[in-house]
Amino acid sequence: MRVLLIGSGGREHALAWKLAQSPLMTEFYAAPGNPGVAEHATLVALDIDNHDAVVAFCKDKAIDFVVVGPEAPLVAGIADRLRAAGIAVFGPSAAAAQLEGSKGFTKDICARYNIPTGAYQRFNNAPKAKAYVRAQGAPIVVKADGLAAGKGVTVAITIDEALAAIDDCFEGAFGEAGAEVVIEAYLDGEEASFFCLCDGKHALALATAQDHKRVGDGDTGPNTGGMGAYSPAPVMTPDMVERTMREIIEPTMHGMAESGHPFSGVFFAGLMITAKGPELIEYNVRFGDPECQALMMRLKSDLLPLLYACANGTLDQVTAEWSDDPALTVVMASKGYPGSYAKNTPITALPADSEGEKVFHAGTGLKDGTLVATGGRVLNITATGKTVSEAKERAYALAGKVKWDNGFYRNDIGWRAVEREE
Repeated sequence: MRVLLIGSGGREHALAWKLAQSPLMTEFYAAPGNPGVAEHATLVALDIDNHDAVVAFCKDKAIDFVVVGPEAPLVAGIADRLRAAGIAVFGPSAAAAQLEGSKGFTKDICARYNIPTGAYQRFNNAPKAKAYVRAQGAPIVVKADGLAAGKGVTVAITIDEALAAIDDCFEGAFGEAGAEVVIEAYLDGEEASFFCLCDGKHALALATAQDHKRVGDGDTGPNTGGMGAYSPAPVMTPDMVERTMREIIEPTMHGMAESGHPFSGVFFAGLMITAKGPELIEYNVRFGDPECQALMMRLKSDLLPLLYACANGTLDQVTAEWSDDPALTVVMASKGYPGSYAKNTPITALPADSEGEKVFHAGTGLKDGTLVATGGRVLNITATGKTVSEAKERAYALAGKVKWDNGFYRNDIGWRAVEREE
């Protein structure tokens, strides 16, 4: 198969690393990729926002299959354009990608198909939103409706925090994403990430993970795109996985098909495991970042036929095999993230990969032949172990070998699972 991977982050490096291991792969391209992805695929300087250019490249290179990594191109309709040109693609249509592109859309689907989630209201102006918050009280959750790179969500502990978050949205802090606001009940419990492939009619459960969203140790400080993750999540017992499939994934899959937007791709369900069971916080329509890095380290099966089965409706004919060994990934970020940070700072040394140890590139680039940090989240230091504690120990030992003066990381990734093991 001749494959094109779209995207440039740590998730895409993890997908590229795993896809490149497939015996089915004959030609592998990535656009735009990063220096890590370049170890596995030929990088192409394509403007991924220009869908005509992407289709033209696919025709020129006789690409059999396109794997779309990030959410923005999916919400913008790249999968529709590729399908219209007769090119198989992993990723949902623009209409189905609204599950991530609009939090209000997802909440409405939940309400229509009786999917457990926090009570909510949608607002397009600040006065009504504030009146609702005052009536409901705190804690309460305020979300910008659209894509805000993981930063448009405020878990407000006080009413004043909620009012400030509403102002942020309507005053343009998140651009167009904040033109509408979703306000929802605060759910108390333990968060988990659940991943499941879907071809529109069939669903295949993959694996679970737990992400660490806040920037500081002890889950303190502002929310980020994710500072680390591990898989599997102990809170996701076999019973909880079965309930999640039955109560959340399957009704969503049937509901999307019934609504005229059959979903093909990966469901990434952000869950809160409450006293009542699993409740949906939000959907993403692509692999998590950094959860994907931990997942790919544990996946024993060939990834390429799994993703291709989503595109051609044969997901009921494949299975995914996983290592029992946990995997853990630590995000190294630029100092100042998630606020402003210096760009193009040099990374002078990276440890070599070894069995069960891998450094994935996220926000990196080459400048005059030197590896530099180009983004907020820059490296994903990933390791496996017989226990989460061992995976954590190996990942942090690996992180200690990175030479990058402007980098920082949390020191407590996996703490909940480690506490359970002690």
